[in-house]
Amino acid sequence: MNIANKISTFRILSVPFFIACLVYYTPEKDFLRVLALIIFILGVLSDGLDGFIARKAKLQSKAGLILDPLGDKLLLMSAFIFLSPVSRLWLKFPLWVSFIVISRDVIIIIGALVIYMVKQSLDVHPTRWGKLTTTFQMLSVVCVLLQYRLADFVWWVAVIFTVISGIDYVKRGFKILYALDNRRVNS
Repeated sequence: MNIANKISTFRILSVPFFIACLVYYTPEKDFLRVLALIIFILGVLSDGLDGFIARKAKLQSKAGLILDPLGDKLLLMSAFIFLSPVSRLWLKFPLWVSFIVISRDVIIIIGALVIYMVKQSLDVHPTRWGKLTTTFQMLSVVCVLLQYRLADFVWWVAVIFTVISGIDYVKRGFKILYALDNRRVNS
């Protein structure tokens, strides 16, 4: 396992600790919110670091194509679940925000599985919309963990990018399936 994949694995393994901080948080144990913020920021930094290392050292691998987005999805989905109305924090994501973010990821995962089953391979490449979405989703989580009063503005931007990128990924998925279908008909 190369260093980039180890960093992605670290991000995946940090998720239970992040969740535990949020589950056991109470206003009297505010250090858990701060610890969750530190774990989340380390996860965000590791996301950039593993990609940078993989590109610069030419360490891109099939495992990395799975581990990197898996780490992102697990960290972000757990944040949007545990910082929603189930949270004891004063400022939290409304249920509809969490629902939109998680629904998009579930649709992308199901679409990727369908494409893999049909095509027997999967080329995972984030789009510009996907990168903007991830950036604003991560920023939204940081704002909520900081209890920043204007966090709702940031999560609105994240929701808009989430919807746009979700539509873009669905269109790309149908395009791939349509191209495969046309190849089969023409051969």
